[in-house]
Amino acid sequence: MSPVGLDHDARTVAAAAAAAPDWAALAAAARTCVACPELAATRRHVVVGDVPLTGRPRLVLVGEAPGATEDETGRPFVGRSGALLDLLLGEAGLDRAEAAVLNVVKCRPPGNRTPRAAEVARCSGWLRRQLDLLGAPVVVALGLSSAKWFLGPRTVLAAVRGRPHDVEGRAVWATYHPSAAIRFGPNGAPRAGLLADLTAVAATLEGTR
Repeated sequence: MSPVGLDHDARTVAAAAAAAPDWAALAAAARTCVACPELAATRRHVVVGDVPLTGRPRLVLVGEAPGATEDETGRPFVGRSGALLDLLLGEAGLDRAEAAVLNVVKCRPPGNRTPRAAEVARCSGWLRRQLDLLGAPVVVALGLSSAKWFLGPRTVLAAVRGRPHDVEGRAVWATYHPSAAIRFGPNGAPRAGLLADLTAVAATLEGTR
């Protein structure tokens, strides 16, 4: 696809997202998105994301893209990575029920490959509008793809994690993706780092209930 075509698709998505007055309208619009033809042809569900019943999360968790279980169920972080994320959130003193859980890309890339830059660009309008609607002051970017979305394409995870970054008035914490914690095992650095970062985030949220 030419750059002109890509720009048009990204603008079309951004306009549709910006026009959504609330979460329900945005979710309905996102579920019909076909801006990425390969993803639209192979997905089972558009994984819009989970939000608390109150609609006002204490924090937002943003991953990369849905995996197989997420594509099957239509919900984010419900596979092995989700189980570990729930465990570590609990250990850190955070409650997933009080968080919004989203992904940069809403459709599963075939074979769980890393989303392409063009796919991230086309899908970005949905995430931007989600963040605006939710209004949470704290965001946790899970994994490098998410960290790059917030902090820029040259982001090096080891250089930016462990502290908040001000991004459009939000405190963005970049940390490891739970899948990295699984890959390196229970005694690996990614799991320890993810838990340490979630614990630091919890400390900043003390007293904000």
